[in-house]
Amino acid sequence: MTVVGERQEPAQEPSVEAALGQDRAHSARMYDYYLGGKTNYAVDREAAEAVMRVFPAIEVVARVNRAYMHRAVRYLAHEDVRQFIDIGTGIPTAPNLHEVVQSIAPDARVIYVDNDPIVLVYADELLDGTPEGITCYVEGDVTQPEKVLEAVEAAKCIDFGQPVALSMHALLHFVPDDRDAYGIVSRLVDRLPSGSYLSLSHCTGDFEPEAWAAIVDTYEQRGTPAQVRTKAEVRRFFDQLELVDPGLVVAHRWRPEPASGPSLVTDAQVSLYAGVARKP
Repeated sequence: MTVVGERQEPAQEPSVEAALGQDRAHSARMYDYYLGGKTNYAVDREAAEAVMRVFPAIEVVARVNRAYMHRAVRYLAHEDVRQFIDIGTGIPTAPNLHEVVQSIAPDARVIYVDNDPIVLVYADELLDGTPEGITCYVEGDVTQPEKVLEAVEAAKCIDFGQPVALSMHALLHFVPDDRDAYGIVSRLVDRLPSGSYLSLSHCTGDFEPEAWAAIVDTYEQRGTPAQVRTKAEVRRFFDQLELVDPGLVVAHRWRPEPASGPSLVTDAQVSLYAGVARKP
């Protein structure tokens, strides 16, 4: 079963470029470029290449993050979690989250949430789930958690009476403290029942502070707020939750598997913390 959430039509018809965000770089399309994807524009490629000049390993970061997401949601599916809310979905890249979890649990329900209009254009790739399961897509901005929850509830894909896995992968470093990143996560997790999980990955400047300061500047100069955080600061997102083994670690060290992401990489190249935690 597949569902696309409703969206409001704009009061005025914007230009095609503005409607699809082609007039400015977007973090999701830059991420697509790092992964070698084709769903990006010249403005995204220029910004991504500016980042690559100061930190050539950014492609490693993206690929390690992708591999971590696959391992984390496989773990959760094996833990009998059957519902997933993925916020900050980004450009579809196979295998997508629902394909990973529904390969283990065909009846799993997955709802994707993103605020990039180009993601909606490619939403069909996010909605090709199993007949037994449900895959949905709604538009939403993580900085408005109440509206995100309203949209998810309206889509009727998720039963909030049963455990839910909330995934926020490579997202919160685009939510600086002045946008209340910790409060956002707290409000989202508060809505989830006992037995739910949070899976999160987050870039850090712990290993290469000067390079990551330059990366943040590159994003901000192009209109995308950003803030990398220390391990202790990332750990705060899991307050009141129980981290599963091995805790909060550099992402390639989270339950590594053969042929799962780049190998022979250093912590400094990865510069990404990741963890999964359970709500008691």
